[in-house]
Amino acid sequence: MYTFLLTLLILDAFVLAAAVLLQAGKGGGLAASFGGASSSADSLIGTRQAGNLLTKASWWCGGIFLGLAFILQMMSSRSAAPKSVLDKLAAPAAAPAAPSAPASGAAPASPLTQPAGQPAGQPAGQPTTPPQP
Repeated sequence: MYTFLLTLLILDAFVLAAAVLLQAGKGGGLAASFGGASSSADSLIGTRQAGNLLTKASWWCGGIFLGLAFILQMMSSRSAAPKSVLDKLAAPAAAPAAPSAPASGAAPASPLTQPAGQPAGQPAGQPTTPPQP
């Protein structure tokens, strides 16, 4: 349904652009629209508004464009229900897997920190010997 309405909106936009571009320019500017000295007979607030096919097509296509754009906006904003952050926190966290025992014949892992009394240059786990004089 969404893609169908979107296709209609795009087609309507092309028809609207064509209807607006094919209309003849009225000229006169804003002053002529409000009954100025050079007011034309088919001005917006003049004696009569032009009722030709292109003007009617412009109004109808503009209204359809606005209606379709509003409907599509409402459809796209309601596509997913809002979710709370608290719902994510309430889900139980999986317990971390216990480390497996080293395979037979494999050396145990060395600790990352130096034990107390171990010199900084020596690897952990080796006995310290006092320096020979």
